[in-house]
Amino acid sequence: MKSFRELHESDGPLVLPNAWDLGSGIAFASAGFLAIGTTSFGISASAGLPDGGRSSKQPTAMLAAQLCGLPVHVTADIEEGYSDDPAEVSAFVAELVAMGVAGVNLEDSKDGHLADPAVLAAKIAAVRRESPGVFVNARVDNLWFGEDATADAVLLRARIYADAGADGIFVPGLTEAADIRTIASGIGLPLNVLAHPSLTVAQLGEFGVRRVSSGSLPYRAAVDAAVYSVVALRDGKPAVTATPYWEMQSRLVAFSRGIVG
Repeated sequence: MKSFRELHESDGPLVLPNAWDLGSGIAFASAGFLAIGTTSFGISASAGLPDGGRSSKQPTAMLAAQLCGLPVHVTADIEEGYSDDPAEVSAFVAELVAMGVAGVNLEDSKDGHLADPAVLAAKIAAVRRESPGVFVNARVDNLWFGEDATADAVLLRARIYADAGADGIFVPGLTEAADIRTIASGIGLPLNVLAHPSLTVAQLGEFGVRRVSSGSLPYRAAVDAAVYSVVALRDGKPAVTATPYWEMQSRLVAFSRGIVG
């Protein structure tokens, strides 16, 4: 199997599903995905907590450890590293790497606002020193939070993170073709965007994108599907079809016995 880094160099963009629990991770692996990410929103929401605020640290570490038991590459969404101290961030990443994690997402915002780019740059540099093999995906949040939301401002931050040792740049909220092309050609690193309903993966690849993340979409779609399934019953419609209980059960039993692949 190609390395996680090599998956960003394939003919088309790497499509990365983001799991919120082991069951979703097993399902993604069974569907043939070679790499799986975690979603901080899905993990936090499953626990009844809003996204952010460092609420997903321990659940993310626990899920990452479980996912590393699957025959896939695992990358963890760790918000801004759950600390303002670069040494603490690098130590946490080192713990994840020891579990088998291949990559991490680190974002340059906190509490819904952009932080000084020097803060994330210091964290990236610390991670790079302690865990040189891990794929560091630096998330640039200008467009996501609508602060200094221009392609030039994104590029300025992205280049700072590239100089600090980032391996990829993640720009959630990036949807305009011209901006995607500008940023993709201007960073010199694999560009990661969120899946978008108006753009196919093939189109994003033509614009220069190398990785397309589902983000919290699978979690949100699963909640919608769950509501629809019981509303349909309540309204007198036939029960919806789904993967049989025994098939899902057998996957979990196999995983619990160390039988994967």
